[in-house]
Amino acid sequence: MSNISKSIFGVASAVIISGASLAPVAVMAWGDSAGGRPFYTLEQINSGILGDTITFNSISNGKIGHEANFVGAKLKVDSGTWSANEIAVEDGKVYTVRLYVHNNNPQGLNAIAENVRANFAIPNTISNSQTIIGYLRSSNATPDTYWDEVKLVSDENFTIEYVSGSAKYTNEIHTFSLSDKVVTSSDGVMLGYDSLDGRIPGCFKYDGQVTIDIKIKKDTTPVVSSKISKTVRIKGSDDKTWKESVEANVGDEVEFQIEYVNLSSEGVSAVFIRDNLPKNLQYVAGSTYLYNSNHQEGLHVTDENLTTTGINIGGYNPNGNAYVRFTAKVVDETLTCGKNKLVNWANVTVAGVTDKDDASVAVDKVCGPDEPETPEEPAEPETPVVIVDTGATEIVTGALGAGAVVTTLGYYIASRKKLM
Repeated sequence: MSNISKSIFGVASAVIISGASLAPVAVMAWGDSAGGRPFYTLEQINSGILGDTITFNSISNGKIGHEANFVGAKLKVDSGTWSANEIAVEDGKVYTVRLYVHNNNPQGLNAIAENVRANFAIPNTISNSQTIIGYLRSSNATPDTYWDEVKLVSDENFTIEYVSGSAKYTNEIHTFSLSDKVVTSSDGVMLGYDSLDGRIPGCFKYDGQVTIDIKIKKDTTPVVSSKISKTVRIKGSDDKTWKESVEANVGDEVEFQIEYVNLSSEGVSAVFIRDNLPKNLQYVAGSTYLYNSNHQEGLHVTDENLTTTGINIGGYNPNGNAYVRFTAKVVDETLTCGKNKLVNWANVTVAGVTDKDDASVAVDKVCGPDEPETPEEPAEPETPVVIVDTGATEIVTGALGAGAVVTTLGYYIASRKKLM
């Protein structure tokens, strides 16, 4: 192979584009590790503006147009042009995504890029608008990392399925099959001209493209909607009202209540509740109870994972609800002098969708003189739990036991005595 002469492709007026890099997750965004690389016309490239510098995809009027748009997509059976910024997709159809690779230095074998790698980041989400990002890297290029993206849009939610074994790298001479690591690994796969050795000379003669196939699948999962409410009260206090925040002292025990409501139009299964206790609140072992239409007087939860991995409280019909209660003790692990706000978050996760709410405990740590006494407030009555009896199903987590399927409808209002 002889040295490659300088490119003689068409000439355009000089245009140099520079500026701050764009985040790779922005709409129609390109970017690079240099924080905004300059772009050059073919005339500038052929005049030797790069010198010995190796750079990729930085020509403003190249074979694919502006090389900043080096990632594009089109329908697999379509022989037309690539959609570089956005493409409308349809359920069940297969699309090809391309990543163009061009070492812009015109010195050919005297300007070989080393360790050239590429990969795609494909979203694993459900949405009607999703973005695929393509990355290109070279250890001796400036910049050494480049990215661009193409947005896929539809009138309905969809998922993207990579077609295993479809990845290829094609240049003027060769077509190479690529490993699926091009989409499964952030390191991607090695490219090359004569072999996949990471070496790509400069000039258009040695350019190429990575392609993968993807299939669009309409999402048929029902929309999941939940409500979660978190409240707290001082255990043993005459005031039985559940509040969003209470004041407590070190050594006090506080009770937390988490209410879940299924707001979906369909029943759901495997509702997971997890509580995220902050420092200075210590879970009291054996204190978790579940209230639902199967367990109106409360089921003692022997599974102690509520504040670690979470617990499965079963399935619920539309408008069905449940309460989880547990106790925590206020301790001094990292309290500072003065006011401390201990925020306790609870999460509910159903079919991969998570909602959360919080309640807080205010602790005033006095350093020095004793804390002055505060006047007592009059006690308030207990707020009863109201359980909508709309089908709490068998609880999946074995430690919770199997609840009987509910056969009656209506409301359950627990007595104050039972819930004290």
